[in-house]
Amino acid sequence: MSPPSGNFYACWRARLGTTNRLRDENDLPAERLLQAVWLHQRLKRDQLRTADGKNVRIFHPGFASTEGGPDFYDAVIQIGDDPPRSGDVEIDLRVSGWHAHGHDRNPNFRNVLLHVVWDDARPVADTLPLLSLSRVLDAPLSELAMWFESESPCSFPRDLRGRCCVALRDLDDTRLTGLLREAASVRFQSKTAHFRTRARHVGWERSLWEGLFRALGYKQNAWPMQNLAESHPRWAGGVDSVFDWQTRLLGVSGLLPLELSRAQPAGDGYLRQIWDRWWRERDEFNDCTLPRTAWKFRGLRPANHPQRRLALAAHWLAAGDTVQQLEHWCATELPDARLLDSLRRILDVRHDEFWSWHWTLRSARLPKPLPLLGDARVTDLAVNAVLPWLWTRAVAGKNRKLQRVIERRYFTWPPAQENSVLRLARQRLLGSGRSHLCPGAAVQQGLMQIAHDFCGHSNALCDHCRFPELASAWRTQTITQPPSLRADCW
Repeated sequence: MSPPSGNFYACWRARLGTTNRLRDENDLPAERLLQAVWLHQRLKRDQLRTADGKNVRIFHPGFASTEGGPDFYDAVIQIGDDPPRSGDVEIDLRVSGWHAHGHDRNPNFRNVLLHVVWDDARPVADTLPLLSLSRVLDAPLSELAMWFESESPCSFPRDLRGRCCVALRDLDDTRLTGLLREAASVRFQSKTAHFRTRARHVGWERSLWEGLFRALGYKQNAWPMQNLAESHPRWAGGVDSVFDWQTRLLGVSGLLPLELSRAQPAGDGYLRQIWDRWWRERDEFNDCTLPRTAWKFRGLRPANHPQRRLALAAHWLAAGDTVQQLEHWCATELPDARLLDSLRRILDVRHDEFWSWHWTLRSARLPKPLPLLGDARVTDLAVNAVLPWLWTRAVAGKNRKLQRVIERRYFTWPPAQENSVLRLARQRLLGSGRSHLCPGAAVQQGLMQIAHDFCGHSNALCDHCRFPELASAWRTQTITQPPSLRADCW
């Protein structure tokens, strides 16, 4: 496509070759362009055939993966005369990428239905179905490259929104927000029920520590963190200082490197100090030390590395009164605007000689110190652990006034940072025009609960999903804002 005649910016853009960034050194399209082409199905869909000549029907291209594994998951595809199936799609420039990238040995790729490539694919015995895109684009590659650069096509396509989007569109903002708050109440209650059960078995304080550790693990490492917290009575004795707690936690986690890096003197010095203590006691705690394979690192942001999170937890344990501080915070009257900042002052660490300057034990020293806990993580801890635990204790103590305080804090807490689950739920349910309806963390929790209850039990085509029916029925219901978190709903 030629730049518009007389358009100074367009001509300069073409001269500077901005779209050349979408080609590699062999004049192949960039893989991210092919991913956008697949997501938006910029293909001659009636001409799609596998390398061995079978017709391919794409009922749904799937959802883009942001955490490793195949490029798209939950696609719905029919190949030849087989019935439509739901599974994953991997996109590579060349057929050889499947083996070169180790996908054939990676269990995360066992649900791949279709291997999509750029180059002309020839059928290979005992391999996945192959689909080549080079001859079935709906526009020249140069035009698609301009489209990619100009239109942000990685955003969620309108055609892939869930069927519920139409039903929710008929609700006004007040009614829709009310529905999301109702779902948020259900999500909150499920968390409080978990704390109530754990407190019955291990006591109130240990149940909170389990919740805090689990929240520090996030999606990838929640279970190793939970495992560490459950073995707390085994490894918690004889520890006083922050450094001693860090040694113990990093040791029993199995995350200590076995060798010095030789490239980071500061890191090596800290690691040597850790090992000087840990080697004396590691045999004693061998029965509760986790294997390193229990931890997941793929797609993990440096700030969320479990080494750094355990170093933070060591400060909480060393303080000795973290639980009491949280209880006092709950009983103190605070304006809504100060909620996040007041909790951060309890949970954040002002300074750590090593961890304020490093992401991990192997990372280079940062140019400036960074807090061990940001606002987004404080919100995660609040909605997933602190507030549910405090509310459950208030119920057990029959303190209705304190319950109402905690409920208000939950429903007025500022929004969390979006993750892939929340982003997909918002796009599928609400589209792009009602982003203003996520003003707080509770509404975000409601979106994720709906995605869990309905999207998680249907496929990408929303087959047999009854949420649109629920949304229609909600139009006649009386709204309570915020809804009450009733203990008798357990």
